[in-house]
Amino acid sequence: MIRRWWPWLRGLIAVGILVVLAWRLGTGAFLDGLRAVGPWSISAALGIGLLTTALCAWRWCVIARGLGLSLTFGAAVADYYRALLLNAVLPAGVLGDVHRAVSHGHRCGALGSGARAVVLERFAGQLALVAVGAGTMLAGPAVPLDLAPGRALAIGLLLAGVLGGCLLIPFVRRAVTALWRDARTGLFSRRALLPVAVSSVAAVAGHLALFLLAARVAGVQVPIGELLPLLVMALLVMALPINIGGWGPREAFLAVAFAATGLDPARGLATSVVYGVLAMIAALPGAVLLLRRRRSARRPSPDPTPDGVGEAGRLTGGRTRSDGTAVTTHR
Repeated sequence: MIRRWWPWLRGLIAVGILVVLAWRLGTGAFLDGLRAVGPWSISAALGIGLLTTALCAWRWCVIARGLGLSLTFGAAVADYYRALLLNAVLPAGVLGDVHRAVSHGHRCGALGSGARAVVLERFAGQLALVAVGAGTMLAGPAVPLDLAPGRALAIGLLLAGVLGGCLLIPFVRRAVTALWRDARTGLFSRRALLPVAVSSVAAVAGHLALFLLAARVAGVQVPIGELLPLLVMALLVMALPINIGGWGPREAFLAVAFAATGLDPARGLATSVVYGVLAMIAALPGAVLLLRRRRSARRPSPDPTPDGVGEAGRLTGGRTRSDGTAVTTHR
């Protein structure tokens, strides 16, 4: 029963978080974030998005080929752009990845392996984010743990994330054997480990670059060394399964974290809003690809046989008698 209502429940939680933030900080932070986006930031977001998407598509290609699946780099980039757009506009934030997993699995005739390739690709990205986050925390300035202005909200977010993870445990348990088998060949093998690690770390750097751009656009003039740990943790918070296209926990965390570090929480909220808008803009090429795919699907498929040559004629080299019967040719 809980699993049936969980998609709606997590959407309500995300909306509730945004409503509480608007009530506590006012709608000005949301509006300021929207107004701050301009032509320069849009161009930069598209460029950063192209580089980051290409890196993630390369990672997916490496893992998929390690599992014996055919996947060209161009097809991977196109599918990844479509997935980013669907993740950004649909609830749950993962339906785009489900779409590309099913689509690639059908094309290869191996739906299970295609799905596991996408799961491993996303896992590699999260693993790199955790590693970068740990390194940032150790090398950067200490981040205060006493988030007094929103301690209850932070605890609520953590509990909701744990609840979401518990609901997924039965599905993970059933697939863990096949997933681990594929992980050893597609992710942790000697051939795949280095390119997956390089592309993953570089992709995390791209996400952080977009977040830093959002902070500067929102008017945050804090040194990068002080700002980076907060942005890394915000990316980690986005993995909580209680968001709508990435919105909800990210805004709450940055508002609370900015307040805890002595910064204006409204600036933290505006930074998150700008990031959400720029991330959506960076995924917009996926809309073009979706339209092209829909148009190609509507076109009637051409007859694979030449005019006037039927199935029997094609099998016999296309020769028929005058009465229309096929001529059998032995070769």
